[in-house]
Amino acid sequence: MIIDVHCHAWPDALAERALGGRVPQLERHGDGKISTLHRVLARSGVDKGVLLGIADTARHVDAVNRFVAAQRGPDLVPFGTVHPDLPLEDNLASLRRHGIAGVKLHSLFQGFAYDDPRVWDLLEAFGSRIAVIAHVGAGGDRQSNERATPAMIRAIVRRFPDLRLIACHFGGYHRLEEAEEQLLGEDVLLETSWPPTMARLAPERVRAIIGRHGANRVVFGSDWPMADPGAEISAIRALGLSEEATAGILGGNAARLLGLGPPAGAPPGRHDRAGQP
Repeated sequence: MIIDVHCHAWPDALAERALGGRVPQLERHGDGKISTLHRVLARSGVDKGVLLGIADTARHVDAVNRFVAAQRGPDLVPFGTVHPDLPLEDNLASLRRHGIAGVKLHSLFQGFAYDDPRVWDLLEAFGSRIAVIAHVGAGGDRQSNERATPAMIRAIVRRFPDLRLIACHFGGYHRLEEAEEQLLGEDVLLETSWPPTMARLAPERVRAIIGRHGANRVVFGSDWPMADPGAEISAIRALGLSEEATAGILGGNAARLLGLGPPAGAPPGRHDRAGQP
């Protein structure tokens, strides 16, 4: 099974407007339409994509959660959104109402830092029940880039050991040295997306990161429409890892975390160092 844990899409009529205000400096590999995403996943050989909802403001939380939940199906797993400007119980009630068991945190677009006490209140409330995938690293201006640093992720991991946490972009988009220093060996899943393509990273460096962190703690994500899932799958396979490690990264590790397949190693939320490349 291949699972892409990092997909963005919007209603067809809103996709162009939604994308236009995001990261105009990044090239696109798709139009961001929900109808297109289904075709892209099928063409790329992806069995399941994790659809990530992001509410830029508190007033949009429930509408975003309603949309992503409505897309739940054979090829899509909905991850919803929360916002610290919304009362804690209102955030949790929205997730419960729409049957959502995972959320995306995106400091660049949502305007909060990961060391905000209100964010920590949310993470404490999630416990091991709500999985989290979080943008980490650069992508905006200098101020917004400091809202989600590898050091903040390490602090979260150590404070909330039961949290099922995925750190995007190997734990630090364009801050890879910091991620290597702060996160390798920590109990967090690292995700592989690096728009416009992971192939821009030196393969020997990627292999070293996976070797030090543990292949069973790395999961595949494309960041569509900012990257092409098929090309990213090829880049992972081109690393020359063992068949077991490659299969784990492309889907087995995420399946275990999300409860989509039989256990293979550590139980959800805890990650040992088995499955080395």
